[in-house]
Amino acid sequence: MLRLSVSTFTERWQLFVGAILTVCFGVALVQSSLLILVSAATAEAPPGVPPMVAARIEDGYTAALALLGVTLGISVFLAVFIVASTFAFTVAQRRRDLALLRLVGGAKRQVRRLLLSEAVLLGVIGTVAGVPLGLLAMRAQSWLLIELGFLPPQFQARWMDWILGVSAGVGVGVALAGVLVASRRASSVRPLEALRETGAAVRVMTVSRWFFGLLFLAGAVAMAIVAQVAGPEGAIPLAINSALAASVGLAALSPLVVPLVGRLFGLVLRGTTLGGLAEANLRHGVRRSAATAAPLLVLVALVIGQLGTMSSIATASERQQARNTVGDLVVNSTAARAGALREVEGVEHVSTETAVAVTATLTEDRGDEDERTRDRAGEAVIVDPADYRRTHPAPAEEGSLEALRGNTVAVGPGSAGEEGLELGATVPFTVDGRRLDLRVVAVLASTMNGGVDYVLPAGLVASQGDATSIVSVAPGLRPEDVGARIQAAGLGQVVTVPDHLAASASAQQDTQEGIMAVVMGLGGLYALMAVINAVVIAAAERRAEFATARLTGLTRRQVVGAALLESWAVTAVGVLLGAVAAAGSVLAMASALGEITGEAVIDVPWPVVGAVVAGAFLVVGATSVWTSVSATRATPVSLVAAKE
Repeated sequence: MLRLSVSTFTERWQLFVGAILTVCFGVALVQSSLLILVSAATAEAPPGVPPMVAARIEDGYTAALALLGVTLGISVFLAVFIVASTFAFTVAQRRRDLALLRLVGGAKRQVRRLLLSEAVLLGVIGTVAGVPLGLLAMRAQSWLLIELGFLPPQFQARWMDWILGVSAGVGVGVALAGVLVASRRASSVRPLEALRETGAAVRVMTVSRWFFGLLFLAGAVAMAIVAQVAGPEGAIPLAINSALAASVGLAALSPLVVPLVGRLFGLVLRGTTLGGLAEANLRHGVRRSAATAAPLLVLVALVIGQLGTMSSIATASERQQARNTVGDLVVNSTAARAGALREVEGVEHVSTETAVAVTATLTEDRGDEDERTRDRAGEAVIVDPADYRRTHPAPAEEGSLEALRGNTVAVGPGSAGEEGLELGATVPFTVDGRRLDLRVVAVLASTMNGGVDYVLPAGLVASQGDATSIVSVAPGLRPEDVGARIQAAGLGQVVTVPDHLAASASAQQDTQEGIMAVVMGLGGLYALMAVINAVVIAAAERRAEFATARLTGLTRRQVVGAALLESWAVTAVGVLLGAVAAAGSVLAMASALGEITGEAVIDVPWPVVGAVVAGAFLVVGATSVWTSVSATRATPVSLVAAKE
């Protein structure tokens, strides 16, 4: 069977090139994401840097790990989904060939062995090409992460020999998994039914499609519900994963939608030859249309879902910060200069937050085993509790800031939920070189934009670091005039609170766009390549069909036009179902925002969404025209004779 697999590949290489490309790029994407993730997980701050810088570098690595985890998850999902669906599609496209093999004496197990041998061959070729491509992808991803500020400039992803086994598992293993189910179905169909395209050969909605479609849709709904109570750290990945699960479920059930869209096109283009031909092709080629729409569905669900989710988070964070900040001016200075702000004419109230690096020694409960401790570096602010409560009126989630005095600490939103930082616990801290046992008296409310790790009372340690002060001016005075006096006295850089909030929102928006670029950068290109690849594979086997249409009297232009209309109908299916999956993700995030910030926010960047949809129609349409023009280049008689 291996020799026959090689012969089949040599004869019909055009059909298999797309499968090899999906394996190659899938292996490269997973390999790159995994190597960067492991390298970041084992990285440490350079020796000799100041404690505050070291704490920020380690916090950066921690944040990057969460981002890289999401990136790796999406990379694995795309590789598995695209490779498996592409290989299953190539098997479906060859059902007539397999039927002929059965008619000349081939047994069911021989057909399965043939297809599995081909999957191994294609998987090995794709893996061999994907490993070196993965090194280039790793450099590109590392550069992007460093440029966007998610990783420090000195970060370098390292090669690890064990990644070869992972790459082989992704390339060969996923290819085999994709062919396994399709090969069983292909070998179980009666040969004459496959040749005549009747009976089981044309039944698209199989039991497995119903089962997995409904299963993944149920999983998407479950994740959307759990996201509402998962907090900031859990809501985002759950919302994204709900879009992934919904896209898989809708892709499995998409054959139900293709005929409906075909009828809609038939109604819109009623009475036209091209419209009737496109509608007939959609009704006849449901499996082909569904397979072509699948990667586009996933791409649209991921892009629109993440755009809507990230934009909603940014808007909700800005509104939450505005509600929880009472003041007129923000002054950035040092602790020494901040003390003189109260003496400036027109200043009514000042709340100063001085940054300091801390290390908490946390105790983890491991059940019956011995307790385990770990050091967690972070950043704290030193505040006057009364001033801080007046400037930030949001109540604590647990405990109260009124108890923040002496050897106590309040857990900020940046560390909320960490094991060992529960209300009432006494935690060893190292602050400014001093070892202190601090009791947790409050846990601040969660925010979507993170925040400080800890809040310490004034007087606990000397505060000499950078300071941010929120100033309220006396009634009847203009904040700009008081700000000018502060600036003239050399007490720091002054901005109004609205300008500060706008700058913070803009910075968060830039961060969200960076996250989008990292998560969907190479992954989005891979999904786009899969969309183009699916269109090419679908057209590669339609040369005889196009030739027959031309022999019935249609011109070459009409055949190409009908193929274009059909591709746009398939695009509409992918965009529509992808938008449904994305809507579930955005609604889940809105519900979570309502629980976290007190306001459910939906903010979808419609111009960008419109550009994504227009781009989908443009790319699929251009690819369809190119492939159909290529498929109709030869004379119709020669192609029909070759088919027979």
